[in-house]
Amino acid sequence: MRDLKVIICGKLYDGIHAELQENKRILIQNGKILEVSENTEMPETAEEIDLSHLTVTPGMIDAHMHMDYLDWRRIRAEVYETSEEMKTLAILRCAQKALARGFTSVRHMGNINGVGYGIVDVRNAIDKGLFHGARIIAAPLSLCAPGSHGDASQSYAGNPRAAALLQSMKPVCGTGRDFFTNAVREQVKYGADFIKIMATGGFFTPNDTPLQKQMNDEELEAVIRTAHELGTTVTAHVYAPDMMRTMLEMGIDGCEHGSLMDEETAELFVEKGAYLVPTFCPYDEAVHYDPEKLKDKQPEFRAKLELYKDRLIAGRKVIVGSKIKLGYGTDFVANHQNYDSGWEYDAWLRSGMDPFRTLQAATKINAEILGIDAFTGTIEAGKNADISAWGRDLLHDSKALLDCAFVMKDGISYPTEKSEDL
Repeated sequence: MRDLKVIICGKLYDGIHAELQENKRILIQNGKILEVSENTEMPETAEEIDLSHLTVTPGMIDAHMHMDYLDWRRIRAEVYETSEEMKTLAILRCAQKALARGFTSVRHMGNINGVGYGIVDVRNAIDKGLFHGARIIAAPLSLCAPGSHGDASQSYAGNPRAAALLQSMKPVCGTGRDFFTNAVREQVKYGADFIKIMATGGFFTPNDTPLQKQMNDEELEAVIRTAHELGTTVTAHVYAPDMMRTMLEMGIDGCEHGSLMDEETAELFVEKGAYLVPTFCPYDEAVHYDPEKLKDKQPEFRAKLELYKDRLIAGRKVIVGSKIKLGYGTDFVANHQNYDSGWEYDAWLRSGMDPFRTLQAATKINAEILGIDAFTGTIEAGKNADISAWGRDLLHDSKALLDCAFVMKDGISYPTEKSEDL
């Protein structure tokens, strides 16, 4: 039998059952899982991979990444100081480092820095085997309105001519139903796997608020309807509960952040079967209040975290206690490097989230959100051999996902790295 491998597990979390299973072996052939069993025999021709000292899991998935920057501490400077070519290289570097940290698939949530389509080229090159790296599901550009959270030129609002020039460079920044209908069609044309919109303001941008409505109902409806007509899905950057409810009633597939969640909105998520990727970590200095760490944030980000601290704490509590379908995503643009996805695990566990719910969010649920659950997200027969393993205690050590000991994607093993901040 060609390319036959057997992984000997210490403990196994398969992405399906809320337990760590003992005495399991995984039989792999040609990049696919053939069998998961206690009784798997070791064929003489098989390569033995002894992970009996580790906890084996499906390859982790980060459902909210911005991959097109090199260093979060210079992210605003990089917007205009680095070329689209360099931003494309940053995407490839991020994909490779994410894989080395045990994240075999990632979802790119629109360029932070660039207006190009390098993410599509990197995604396709990795899929063709030209480079190694995490599998990428991508929305190249986030659809947004002038002056919104997605409009990087708002930082230059004091110089209207400069701001107008910079705004004109972003082809998906505009106004009106027809504009957004066309923007969806163009994003799909240029290779988007899904559509991302900026529905409200945010914390990181200087001149808006997280409660500010930044697309009107006609524009929102046009995006959601057009995307669904084209057979793709829509998610939204959103904080305000009323805006989440509006989009849920329109049939949006999911939302990102949702940090100011309330009980009524959480119940509507469950009723509609929509997902939420809550991205806890970027707001942790406010939720687990730490004024010293807040000093590391950009001034406007710090000020908003202080202002909305109590609502962020209340929203976190609602999300943790809810039955919403939760995905695991990081959104690292202001506190960690984009490939250091294990820090979100720390945020979930310290917020009181059950570790098995967190692990399932980062595996099975995220595979469903990304639309790749037919071949990854769980360890079971027929799935791709996307497998990670960890030396730390996943159930009690909140930093366990920062220290990957083994990673395999499509049956091929790669070198690992642990977080630079450990």
